[in-house]
Amino acid sequence: MSTLRKNPNKIYVKVRADHLLDGSIRPLKFRAEDGPVFRIDRVMDVREAPSLKAGGQGVRYTCQIEDRQLYLFYDEPYWFIEADG
Repeated sequence: MSTLRKNPNKIYVKVRADHLLDGSIRPLKFRAEDGPVFRIDRVMDVREAPSLKAGGQGVRYTCQIEDRQLYLFYDEPYWFIEADG
């Protein structure tokens, strides 16, 4: 994973998720290294989509966390969010 961490636009996160019987994944919470835990209030959209800032191909989860919208990406086997800026 060290070669993957060289991309400054990706923030790798640990995700707690439900794996449903139909094979889909529903993320529940995520946390960056040594950071706070964020509870995902609602998953608004799931689709195959690349991260435009960070690159990579995978599944993009549009999540609502409190009053903020966030894109959470699953590029198997890693989860990441895009860095701000």
